[in-house]
Amino acid sequence: MKHSALLRSIAFVLLALVSGCAARPKTGDRLPDVTPSTNAIPSRYLALGDSYTIGESVGVADRWPNQLAHELRSRGVSIAEPEIIARTGWTTDELSAAIDSANPHGPYALVTLLIGVNNQYRGRDAEQYRRELTALLGRAVAFAGSNPQHVIVVSIPDWGVTPFAEGRDRVKIGREIDHFNAMAREETQRVNARYVDITPISRGASTDRSLVAGDGLHPSAAMYARWVHLITPEAVAALR
Repeated sequence: MKHSALLRSIAFVLLALVSGCAARPKTGDRLPDVTPSTNAIPSRYLALGDSYTIGESVGVADRWPNQLAHELRSRGVSIAEPEIIARTGWTTDELSAAIDSANPHGPYALVTLLIGVNNQYRGRDAEQYRRELTALLGRAVAFAGSNPQHVIVVSIPDWGVTPFAEGRDRVKIGREIDHFNAMAREETQRVNARYVDITPISRGASTDRSLVAGDGLHPSAAMYARWVHLITPEAVAALR
């Protein structure tokens, strides 16, 4: 009985050793990853504009391009913080010159363009605005890898309803901005890019001062958030 038990013990040990050798990977074999790689490069985003894009009188995180990027990430879209070429007071030709100086390199997965309020404010010719906007649109499409569906043009807000416009001809300002926006929509549709009309939201500032920043002119973070609510679906479609 003792001899039989000893033989069974030896057989068990030998079986365990053989099984261990069979399960052990050969030299050079690679065990599969436990989790998939999450090192995808975020999509690049270029935002072109003036004071509305650079977010005059609000913090960096409250600028609408930054809010847009945050909202997209909350929806599972991998997108980098926006590269912004914008400054308060810029007109269409000044933005174009600034792009020359900044020399951004595409392709970008998303390009947004909001420009023209200072053309209207300075009393510049509307047809000149159309020509210069058309040139900027062409550049935006080129930055987007020649795909116009990755370009979003945002309408000019109506500053005529703000406290800053007190004593000015508010009706005339609104009418001129509508004219500029009509041309912007036409040129955007002509190149098959995307257009988002935030102007009606901006006019809500006539009765809701929480939509105006402390300077009495520019949008507050709350107004920018409302813009982003409209822009986000177009951005998601562009990045899909």
